[in-house]
Amino acid sequence: MQVKIRKLGTALMDILYPPSCVLCGADVAQHGLTCASCFGRLQPISRPFCNACATPQPSQESLGHTGLCAACEQHHPAWQQARAAFVYTTAARDLILQLKYADRTENARFLAQRMAQIGQDILPPDVLLIPVPVHRWRLLRRRYNQAALLAAEVVRIKHLQVAPDALMRTRATTKLAGFSRKERQQEMQSAITFRPKWQQKLQGRSVVLVDDMLTTGATATACVQALKQAGVCHVSLLVAGLVPARPEVDINLPE
Repeated sequence: MQVKIRKLGTALMDILYPPSCVLCGADVAQHGLTCASCFGRLQPISRPFCNACATPQPSQESLGHTGLCAACEQHHPAWQQARAAFVYTTAARDLILQLKYADRTENARFLAQRMAQIGQDILPPDVLLIPVPVHRWRLLRRRYNQAALLAAEVVRIKHLQVAPDALMRTRATTKLAGFSRKERQQEMQSAITFRPKWQQKLQGRSVVLVDDMLTTGATATACVQALKQAGVCHVSLLVAGLVPARPEVDINLPE
């Protein structure tokens, strides 16, 4: 009976609010999807990609025997593994920035579906998901943390556990757009810590850090350092969008 009522409710909602593409507004079969044209503009990440930074590679031969790209073999990131749903092209940028700044919270479900797919191997049943935090003043202005929304959707899809406030920002950091890699690292130094109430549950755990995008990794590195201080033994990273590596002078993207 409940299933029939739910289906009837969904049908009525579709009549009142017809399903539309999350990017362009065109008609689609159900809510939370893109039309064929917009989906073609997205660049989902698939293998081969670097196991540590998630960057797509032209061939499996481009990766070393450990599955790492040349850059990660020389300097491994602070986290163990990384998975990303989409390359940060124009379409992915629109989805993420609409979620982040324009109250398009429904985009979180679409992005999380692909994140759950690409991250299957780092999302075992006992893993704990932790979103990258935003500072309380930014949270008051924005009313939500986009990373927490993404984490909640992945948890719903995969039936996992989440610690939504395990990390916190101790100070409001400057927006990192336009910063070099070194400047980003300096800005994020000591900006994130763990909440003591979570320490007992974090000790010895494997966690997946969730964020909307990965650029230079300065924010994620600060989070990993805080988690390690709390006693976490293994940290992987799961993001919606990946900004391909580029020369320092060209970096002008949000994080």
